[in-house]
Amino acid sequence: MGQMLAQFWNATGFAAMTYKELIMILIACAFLYLAVKKGYEPYLLIPISFGMLLANLPSSGLMEEKGLLHYLYMGTKLGIYPPLIFLCIGASTDFGPLIANPKSILLGAAAQFGIFFAFLGAIMLGFTGPQSASIGIIGGADGPTAIYLTSQLAKDLLGPIALAAYSYMALVPIIQPPIMKLLTTEKERTVKMEQLRPVSKTEKIIFPVVVAILTILLLPSAAPLVGMLMFGNLIKESEVVPKLVETAQGPLMYIITIVLGLTVGATANADTFLTMQTLGIIALGLMAFSVGTASGVLFGKVMYRLTGGSINPLIGAAGVSAVPMAARVVQKEGAKANPSNFLLMHAMGPNVAGVIGSAVAAGVLLNLFSI
Repeated sequence: MGQMLAQFWNATGFAAMTYKELIMILIACAFLYLAVKKGYEPYLLIPISFGMLLANLPSSGLMEEKGLLHYLYMGTKLGIYPPLIFLCIGASTDFGPLIANPKSILLGAAAQFGIFFAFLGAIMLGFTGPQSASIGIIGGADGPTAIYLTSQLAKDLLGPIALAAYSYMALVPIIQPPIMKLLTTEKERTVKMEQLRPVSKTEKIIFPVVVAILTILLLPSAAPLVGMLMFGNLIKESEVVPKLVETAQGPLMYIITIVLGLTVGATANADTFLTMQTLGIIALGLMAFSVGTASGVLFGKVMYRLTGGSINPLIGAAGVSAVPMAARVVQKEGAKANPSNFLLMHAMGPNVAGVIGSAVAAGVLLNLFSI
């Protein structure tokens, strides 16, 4: 009987657990706390943190060959899920604020500076060009783009980069406000912006077609992301295929989010996550995202000066492509400074410009480093 009990114990995950796996389980539980108790982007953070939890329970075999999460992860590894996510984002996003205020695209472009800042930092730390490009894209705060680019350039870093990108997307409400407050004055944060002009249905239909044609002809490597983003937006604005739009906005988006979140979290096993290389990637990703936020706000301050104080520089923080989280943070911070402030629609302009900008940046990096 004692031998049988010993065999049973040795077959359990308790016997196989190491201190590293215990650390990862605690980190996963901390993320779950932030998602459930604090409400920090629970749609992203709950699947990611639970995937991390599952991957670090010894002997489960979920990420091993023939394991459930291993098969689901193939869609992440092969770059299938990110374009589908972009399709859903396009079907859920109103490009009207960007069309109504084309200057917003400059704020979206400015916020991409973090990508190239982190790229140079990674080069200085000894990462290869393709690896540095994949690390830098974290600065766009765009998980799907980070996964897609890394799946093409640096598959060996897909796990830590995907986890860092999605974690920073989920933690936008924590990371951005201190940077926004540090770089702006109370007077700047209280600026009320004029209501945007109405955008016609014709403009909204023409926009995704023109952007797809021009962007893909200029950067064919960006076609999977930009093409799906604009296709999703076109079916939304055409108003003739409501069932397709409903599916993309609801069931498809949530299914892919669940699968992608679980598999991204499951890449964070103790052996690969608790290494100096992974910690360096996470640090560089945080730096990239912070610099992207800061560069957007600083360019917003430039526009504030050039327009005689008619643009609230806070909207520059929405230039990172975490849609619509970054725009909601701008609205919240603006309302704190001036309760009558309504910056959400103004922030959506640079926010959707940031989505396009990060996809374009990924296309540029793919052109430079793809074999």
